[in-house]
Amino acid sequence: MRRSFWYGLGAWLLAGPLQAQSLAGVWQGVETDTGVPDGYWPAVLRVQKSRGNGLFGVLYQELGGSPGVSVTFQMQGVRAGGGMRLEHVRKLNETGHARSSYWCDGSITFIYDANLEKLTGHATYRPVGDCDVGTFALYRIKLKSAATVPAGALSTVRVSGRDVQWFADADLKQPLATGNTYRTKLGKTTTFYLKQDYYPTDQSAVVPITIRVAGTKAKAGPPPPAPPVAAPPASGPPAAARADTARPAPPPTAAPPLAGPAPVLLPTVLFQVGKAKLLPNARPALDQLAAELNSRPAVRLRVLGHTDRVGEPDKNQLLSEQRAAAVKAYLVKAGVAPERVDAVGYGDARPLYPSPDARNRRVEAEEVN
Repeated sequence: MRRSFWYGLGAWLLAGPLQAQSLAGVWQGVETDTGVPDGYWPAVLRVQKSRGNGLFGVLYQELGGSPGVSVTFQMQGVRAGGGMRLEHVRKLNETGHARSSYWCDGSITFIYDANLEKLTGHATYRPVGDCDVGTFALYRIKLKSAATVPAGALSTVRVSGRDVQWFADADLKQPLATGNTYRTKLGKTTTFYLKQDYYPTDQSAVVPITIRVAGTKAKAGPPPPAPPVAAPPASGPPAAARADTARPAPPPTAAPPLAGPAPVLLPTVLFQVGKAKLLPNARPALDQLAAELNSRPAVRLRVLGHTDRVGEPDKNQLLSEQRAAAVKAYLVKAGVAPERVDAVGYGDARPLYPSPDARNRRVEAEEVN
């Protein structure tokens, strides 16, 4: 939460019953009850499990009514009493900074409601200025009905979340329904794309929910990416295809944690068409990756850039190298020592899917032993 010169705000989050369920994921909602009249702060909290009982993540907040004023904090903490307690570690990014205002920090205790998939957070801030307390109400989208339904039968797909919107496509151009349920007949495995319209921000996540159909072999598109493998040369893109013109692949909820030598895909690291300039929606995944690296100072990372097999191979090679370098530059700016990150480009040599396919335009990260 942000305080003006006249108001202060900080955050202690304590959490309640977790009931052995994971709290990892993307939570969206708002902070209120800070003592600021009519003040509210839309928020997105991305949480991942760390070693043992530990948790780490990223908290993004905007000033209500002023989305150009925002902050991103690195968070860390532990599961506690069935919930979790997180603390602000450091500020990763801030926009719209003014000399007469500031962001509060401290610790937050969350109470977890498994039925609603809701976190109620009670924040206690460090005594800076008028920083005092705040209350968070955050929700996440999670499948609550069966993940497999009979082919051709009228089925109800039910999810958690607040003000949920359903779409047939990752670009959110084909709306299907609103609310926590959607009744449909499916003939094949299908992926729906959902978002919450409860205090949305420019960091709000699109959550894919895949429903499998019993008795069929059809798979939803796009399926989860497999580890990179070399593919046979494509016969060539259609005449109208150009490099980096297909729509980007759907983003996941957060960057996956580093877990060993196998590369992990960072699909939210997207770039302008045909360029190595990061788009704004690349920030959440990179902020979370930087937070993990900063919490594990012994880890070294290799960033791998890839392109589609559309366009000239030499240009694709250069572009993949530039994109990997852009990711490294972002991590270094976020506090990661440059000697801990290597940037490598593979051009179009390691596609995951037959070309042209935007999912081949990706960045991966792997630990270096």
